[in-house]
Amino acid sequence: MDTFLQQIINGLVLGSMYALVALGYTMVYGIVNLINFAHGEVLMVGAMVAFTVISLLGDSGLSGWMLLLITTPIAMSVCALLNFAIEKLAYKPLRNAPRLAPLITAMGVSLLLQTLAMVIWKPNPKPFPQLLPLDPIDLGGPVITVTQLMILLVTAIVLVLLMMLVNSTRLGRSMRATAENPRVAALMGVNPDRVIAATFVIGAVLAALAGMMWAANYGTVQHAMGFLPGLKAFTAAVLGGIGNLPGAVVGGLLLGLVEAIGAGYLGDITGGLLGSHYADIFAFAALILVLTLRPSGLLGERIADRA
Repeated sequence: MDTFLQQIINGLVLGSMYALVALGYTMVYGIVNLINFAHGEVLMVGAMVAFTVISLLGDSGLSGWMLLLITTPIAMSVCALLNFAIEKLAYKPLRNAPRLAPLITAMGVSLLLQTLAMVIWKPNPKPFPQLLPLDPIDLGGPVITVTQLMILLVTAIVLVLLMMLVNSTRLGRSMRATAENPRVAALMGVNPDRVIAATFVIGAVLAALAGMMWAANYGTVQHAMGFLPGLKAFTAAVLGGIGNLPGAVVGGLLLGLVEAIGAGYLGDITGGLLGSHYADIFAFAALILVLTLRPSGLLGERIADRA
């Protein structure tokens, strides 16, 4: 029983990180019908920038909490500027092009960012500093680290704030209007270009936060670290219903739970020969099953009327 509860905790932590990245995918898709496959690399840039800043401040004598408070807004700002530039330079000129063109461009941007990161930070993996206490918190059998607890708390707070932003602010109303019909929204005084740029910036901030969480949880960073989390987060967005914000959260958490529990079960029945390295089997098997039974995702794909 304790092992199962531990797997649930690990799955929720993993799913929380997937959910943050999946929200960026689903927000962009909901407004411009674009799958930004470079989103995983934005996560990587956030983690690498955080690594660089922490390394530069490592001899300053600051506590781990203070280093986090300084590093987080810097990583978010760099990723926000990066995604803003990507949208303006790579995606905006192709907004009215056939859908294949921006899709290929997104893949090209992804490879470009990976290559630039490899040149800047070198290809070898680097240890991410442990900023928070390492002593695990005993929950009466299962344990959770301070880093994992912070991931769960920060993710919950961010998701609540994002839902409030989308549902209760002027920007959120503009985003929903642009998603429904950008031409009509423009006639009502909304600037679709600004809304789309803001959406990319918000997605980048979430990706940067997820990148720092990923690096802190696994203790390493490298130039290719964003590929698999980005792919999994896209899977989570599709699983919950692409374009559906609550669906992205549900899909991310469910995917994390499926991976953690499935990998633990596989490890048990094989005596530890198979385990976490085969977690992807369960993640993509769950995706195939859900899309076979419910092609629009668990909560339904959000389809805007652009007529």
